[in-house]
Amino acid sequence: MSFFDPAKFTEEAVQSLKKELTGKAIIAASGGVDSTVAAALASKAVGDKLLAIYVDTGYMRLGESAFVSSMLEDLGVQHQVVDASERFYNGLKGIIDPEEKRKIIGEQFIRVFEEEARKYGGKFLIQGTIAPDWIESGGGMRDTIKSHHNVGGLPDDMEMILCEPIRELYKDEVRSLAEFLEVSVSHRQPFPGPGLAVRVIGEATPERTEIVRQACHIVEEELELAAKAGQMEIPWQYFAVLMPVKTVGVQGDVRAYGNTIAVRAVQSYDAMTAQALDVPHPVLRKISERITRTLKSDVNRVVYDVTDKPPGTIEWE
Repeated sequence: MSFFDPAKFTEEAVQSLKKELTGKAIIAASGGVDSTVAAALASKAVGDKLLAIYVDTGYMRLGESAFVSSMLEDLGVQHQVVDASERFYNGLKGIIDPEEKRKIIGEQFIRVFEEEARKYGGKFLIQGTIAPDWIESGGGMRDTIKSHHNVGGLPDDMEMILCEPIRELYKDEVRSLAEFLEVSVSHRQPFPGPGLAVRVIGEATPERTEIVRQACHIVEEELELAAKAGQMEIPWQYFAVLMPVKTVGVQGDVRAYGNTIAVRAVQSYDAMTAQALDVPHPVLRKISERITRTLKSDVNRVVYDVTDKPPGTIEWE
């Protein structure tokens, strides 16, 4: 088994980026560990010739835009927040197929980056693509498990030159590199590039997205509180999914017909495999009670996903 040396990788990556980036560059910054590590490496290589672009697609976690902006500021990377929520909502109108969602989102991201690059004079687009992204996206002899927006969603007519400095790394290696670079989000849980659009099964309307945004926030808060209290270990990834299923329930003494939320929590090492976590029943019960109380006009049932990867993937879409 080969040993990953973050210091050596950093030195080699920075030297390589200095040679490759012969002009201004923008980086697709999501606030996750992958893109933030890529931003830190690129910043070391080209300094103020780098502009980080964070795109608010409307499918972000609660409070995400403010968090990412603050984190990039702390990192010393010049950045810009672009609100493109209406553009993404319109692009996904009527779309229910997950592969189509991912490809539409990938193309919309690129179009936003191209527009911002023209304003900035950027020639290169840096992405935090890692090995599981292109492996799962297929190509050649590999089957497509799911198209990652930063791989399978890239349009053929992209104007910028693509640069992916951590493309060959796996998630555990990226986290090790993040610790070495003192990136504050080194152990932040992964969040899918397409965002909450792939946590709404079916059409990801603004209304249904808001339901899953609130549910995800509750799941994150409750599992983090339980881990802090010593009731369980913190999962590697944990979230809610809005299912395209309505069931009969009771609100007070009145019949209700509401949506179903699925809760997912897994442990993993490199994102290639994952094990469903045995969350203590009292914690699950509290999550269920809080979701159905907070979202009582929309949700009346909560279920827990006990599927490993494989056969399931971590995200549902």
